[in-house]
Amino acid sequence: MTTQALVVIDVQNAIDDPKWGRRGQPEAEAAISRLLAAWRERRLPVIHVRHDSTDPTSPYRPGTQGNEFKAQVAPQIGEPVVDKRTNNAFIGTDLMDVLDELQVRSLVVTGVLLENSVDATVRMAANLGFEVTVPQDAVASIDRKDHRGKHWTAEDVHALTLSILDGEYAHISTSEAIIETLP
Repeated sequence: MTTQALVVIDVQNAIDDPKWGRRGQPEAEAAISRLLAAWRERRLPVIHVRHDSTDPTSPYRPGTQGNEFKAQVAPQIGEPVVDKRTNNAFIGTDLMDVLDELQVRSLVVTGVLLENSVDATVRMAANLGFEVTVPQDAVASIDRKDHRGKHWTAEDVHALTLSILDGEYAHISTSEAIIETLP
């Protein structure tokens, strides 16, 4: 069985900034926390991705409270932290080096926002040949407005993004089902 790494993307205080509008999936951090506990108990690889925005008005800007990891999912000593400046955790980072060093070819990808950084990272991981699983309860989306002005709820954005990723880029599951299959 291939060792799976747990990847936690952008779960920083900035995601609670009102700038993002209404967020769905309020249980995502709790699900990520359960996954982290299971990975840590089994001493499996955990990788945290931190968004360091280059936009001076971004709540994800380094040096701000928003840039800090949320307490319930914060890295522990020894867990790698990959700093990124784009929405894709592979672009301009050392993520691939970390994964190669850990000899990991299977990923469980969690975090925010599903339709942004999680999606971009999942697609790239699949294109690079990784086996990718996304626990639907451990990712979150926000309300969006499309180019025609139509409002889409976070729940609809979440469902559609998972549907698009499922099968071609990732296997969609739940945190509990994933935990049950861990060695």
